[in-house]
Amino acid sequence: MSGAATQSVQPAPDDYILRMEGIHKHFGGVHALRGVDLYLRRGEVLAIVGENGAGKSTLVEVLCGNLRPDAGRIIYDGRPVHFAGAMEAAFAGISVVHQELSLVPELTVAENIFCAREPTIPILGFVDRRRLYREAAEMLRRFDLDIPPSTPVRLLPIAIQQMIEIAKALSLDCRVLVLDEPTATLTEHEIRYLFDIISRLKARGVAVIYISHRIAEVFAIADRIMVLRDGEHVATRAKGEVTADDVVRMMVGRPLGTGYPQRGGKSADVVLRVEGLTREPRFRNVSFELRAGEILGVAGLVGAGRTDIARAIFGIDRPQAGSIYLEGRKVQIRDPGHAIRLGIGYVPEDRKEQGLFLGLAVRTNIGAASLAANSVLGFMSSRREQRMAEEYVSRLRIRTPSVLTTVSHLSGGNQQKVLLAKWLAIRPRVLIVDEPTRGVDVGAKAEVHSILRELAQAGTAVMMISSELPEILGASDRILVIHEGEVSGLLSAEEASEEKIMFLAAGRGAAAAS
Repeated sequence: MSGAATQSVQPAPDDYILRMEGIHKHFGGVHALRGVDLYLRRGEVLAIVGENGAGKSTLVEVLCGNLRPDAGRIIYDGRPVHFAGAMEAAFAGISVVHQELSLVPELTVAENIFCAREPTIPILGFVDRRRLYREAAEMLRRFDLDIPPSTPVRLLPIAIQQMIEIAKALSLDCRVLVLDEPTATLTEHEIRYLFDIISRLKARGVAVIYISHRIAEVFAIADRIMVLRDGEHVATRAKGEVTADDVVRMMVGRPLGTGYPQRGGKSADVVLRVEGLTREPRFRNVSFELRAGEILGVAGLVGAGRTDIARAIFGIDRPQAGSIYLEGRKVQIRDPGHAIRLGIGYVPEDRKEQGLFLGLAVRTNIGAASLAANSVLGFMSSRREQRMAEEYVSRLRIRTPSVLTTVSHLSGGNQQKVLLAKWLAIRPRVLIVDEPTRGVDVGAKAEVHSILRELAQAGTAVMMISSELPEILGASDRILVIHEGEVSGLLSAEEASEEKIMFLAAGRGAAAAS
């Protein structure tokens, strides 16, 4: 498919605040952007969607000047531009809020909003703190944020930090705001608040580029939807012209079923049993069973303690009370290394910070938890490590030029599959996965679900923590619900519903199922 793909009828050039035309970008032999066109109106939300590796982030990096295009042009407010970097773009009115926020945690709200631009006292040159806090307070009032400007950013919830990042952009008289995966770590309530802020920005004439893997959100907030695939512009459509299925088909180039892999047969064999596990103030008196061949979904609101429970089982944090039984035998898991030797794997929620060695090769990452298996007489065997990596790259369909490729160069979905491969390589009896599809596209998400189901069907007991209710309902055999550090219910897949799960997650009832 060429870059001149079918699009909606475009308005007159004067209606645009931003045009990117015929953008090409190569990285070595990889043609990352192939003649991409982007048109953005004043006061609209343009969503950009595509699989991991489609070129969304590269396009944004070209826009803000962090990357120089090999061909093409950028027209901003009627004038050709090329920015030397993100700061120059920001001062011109184009700001990017990345998924990984750029705030300095130890600085105050005011200092972050006006970082490197603090008002000063004439002649003396000292920071005018009274004016700094006054102007910061004015910015915060735009967002109905009742926060003292002197508050250190590290004390604020992630959703509020994101608002601070947006306030920082608006303090630069932002006219084009790029939001890259803005809801990846937000609760439903926080997402509604963000959408309200976006609507206010639209009303003021700010143009918003909204990048997301969450198709439902795109249809909730966007005016138009732009689809990229393999570095090419597939189409741009008004939201009312397409369905979610249409968008997914354009993204992946094939029909993609909305269902989840078929559940396997139920097993009575308990692999992992937890009794009265407690680590105050995070969680208390947690008891459940995990069976061979099943996926036990763990649901709950953000902060309920689900990740803390997983960390205790894996030996990262030591519980204060309670017992863990593995295949009927009581075990005291001293540390993660001990957990691995017992056959327990743990895929953490933050693959970049906690799961992968981003500066190392795919091969090294896949073998990182299986050093003994890849050693001969205590020395690492490159041949064994290579063979293992190639096996899992093929098995999990990891898209990488080579197993020697640095893992940071892969798309988010392929990084997630490398992380899964790392733990599948230990041949786990129990695999704990925390937010296994966070930040991956719909195609990679379906592949991750298939991998987990195949693993379960092979007899592994899978414990899956997820904040996405459709994923919990679609992929789980049973669902454990946590409320404020305690088990509030256990539901079978057949009886579970979003309403029942949210009822239990809010601490408004108790239920149990075998």
